[in-house]
Amino acid sequence: MNTACALVANVAEVAESGSAIAVMGTAAARTVRIKLATTLAEREATRQLRRAVFCDEQGIFDGDDTDAIDKLALPIAAIISLPGLPDEVVGTVRIHETEPGVWYGSRLAVARQARRIGSVGSGLIKLAVGTAHAHGCKTFLAQVQSQNVPLFLRLHWDILAELDVHGRPHHLMQADLAHYPPIHDGDTGFIVTRGAL
Repeated sequence: MNTACALVANVAEVAESGSAIAVMGTAAARTVRIKLATTLAEREATRQLRRAVFCDEQGIFDGDDTDAIDKLALPIAAIISLPGLPDEVVGTVRIHETEPGVWYGSRLAVARQARRIGSVGSGLIKLAVGTAHAHGCKTFLAQVQSQNVPLFLRLHWDILAELDVHGRPHHLMQADLAHYPPIHDGDTGFIVTRGAL
């Protein structure tokens, strides 16, 4: 089957499923834009994804994971866009400054069906740390669920301590800012493809 026919067949699958993720086999679906969530729709989609991951899937929170940090945090979204289909947020993280120069990333979530893309989580981390770095970050920290520590280690993070957060094992980790140049255009962000970064 040629590429055009395959895309048409995959778009038909999407029409049935209602999800851009259903067409992961196409080149277009393997690209994801990582950017600050600047519109109300993007912000709401990041909150819905967090609820799906942290409440429904992992059961860490009962119904809603919203907290006081949401009022001051910058949300970041990973968005799949395909012609003729609505944009779909498939990943998110939020960042905030706790004191001058000290930033945290939290609530990193990737939609279950998008985890096979491979670059969504690392792209979100790259934009999170790079954006904070552009805002004067001197120290970037995160409380990372233990199963995600290997990813962070590959991305030049160091373990500072082991923690229990919401009854789950976590590690307090710090990014090596030398590997994260400042990103000043987070509103535009960047495109990642499967296996990039």
